[in-house]
Amino acid sequence: MQARYPYVFFDLDGTLTDSAPGILNSCEYALSRLGISRAREDMYAFIGPPLLDTFTKVTGSPDLGQKALVLYREYFADRGIFENSVYPGIGELLRELAAAGCKNVLATAKPLVYAQRILEHFGLAGYFCYIGGADLNGPVRTKYGVIERDLATTGANPACVLMVGDRRDDVDAAQGLGIATAAAGWGYAEEGEVDHADFVCAKPEDVYAIALGR
Repeated sequence: MQARYPYVFFDLDGTLTDSAPGILNSCEYALSRLGISRAREDMYAFIGPPLLDTFTKVTGSPDLGQKALVLYREYFADRGIFENSVYPGIGELLRELAAAGCKNVLATAKPLVYAQRILEHFGLAGYFCYIGGADLNGPVRTKYGVIERDLATTGANPACVLMVGDRRDDVDAAQGLGIATAAAGWGYAEEGEVDHADFVCAKPEDVYAIALGR
């Protein structure tokens, strides 16, 4: 049976893994080093969009934003990266999609060097035919750019792709490229943030049903 969406592109943070502890700890470390205090509950905006953009907005300065990003990576590279856990049902979802003939592709705005380590650490890398992420210091750093490069690298027709993600950036970027979207309802989106997705999934197994057209 031919899958409705032979390619399934996945976001990472808030979709495959609950990475909030490590990201928020890294942000707190960076901002505290710059003498900036911010309530932890207000820091979920850092999860999803490019970090440099968010740090620049929070610090009010491109220079301070860049310094904050360097400090963030100082903590994240060795500690924050693994203050993280896989959501229940994700391993099974990836395995079952691959067994059904779907091609799993990672599309994260997190730098590829970190994304690769996370997937390998949790034993998920083998379920992906391609792992796509942002450049650490290069030109591709937005979700749109990552998805666009994933399409070019895999040769996938946008009409054959389902993008699964939990934030507005995931939905907007994919829809801008003609890709169907499934909101991961277990992630970090605020109420109403991803209501414009083509599908809304309450649990990982819902993704399987959509991809297979069941």
